[in-house]
Amino acid sequence: MALLDGKVAVVTGASSGIGRAIASMFAAHGAAVILTARREALLNDVADVIRQNGGRAEVVAGDVGRPETHEQVIEAAMSKFGGLDMAINNAGIVGALKPLAEMTPEEWQVTLETNLTAAFLGARSQIPAMLTRGGGSIVFTSSFVGTSAGLPGMAAYGASKAGLMGLVKGITADYATQGIRANALLPGGTDTEIAGDQSTKDWAAGLHAMKRLARPEEIASSALFLASPMSSFVTGSALYADGGNAAVK
Repeated sequence: MALLDGKVAVVTGASSGIGRAIASMFAAHGAAVILTARREALLNDVADVIRQNGGRAEVVAGDVGRPETHEQVIEAAMSKFGGLDMAINNAGIVGALKPLAEMTPEEWQVTLETNLTAAFLGARSQIPAMLTRGGGSIVFTSSFVGTSAGLPGMAAYGASKAGLMGLVKGITADYATQGIRANALLPGGTDTEIAGDQSTKDWAAGLHAMKRLARPEEIASSALFLASPMSSFVTGSALYADGGNAAVK
């Protein structure tokens, strides 16, 4: 069943990993997708595969930490596909891995700007476009790190990802009556290019009740639920897609 026929979606961080899986799955379910990230060649690869499979995709390469990137994304959504219905603000970095007192202000700032401020900038551009169509759904990729648990050396990452829950609740308070839904997706460890070597993956798998990492497509399925009409009465919430990680601490 195509859940997103006639819908237009933005996916940030779409060049690889979870973002690529989300873009591909949304297109397979009928959505026209605007793909954005810094690596244009990889974005074009994703878009080419989507088009070869009969989907619709446009690429806007840029830094999500800059307001103009999000303005260009919205312009593409409006001019190419006529509007915007949903956005997956997925772009993020792990950042510097070191104890907090050893972290420089610059390292802290880079992580917060990429993971939290960029999400604000995205929503700031996406909401007005959605309001012209009577509402929409915004999903932010958060993490169990900083919400259900802290991990050594990841204070900046955890703070930035936990901050997304405040953003979700604020958007809900401001716009729920106007048809905007905002939710956070909290993946567990996922088998992507940033997951590290096999020993790191094995360690991360052990944090989860299921004792394995997620496939990117499993996280994409959860994003599909939050973005689609299946979750029409869900807003201001956090969905753990973490293999039981939060349940067994």
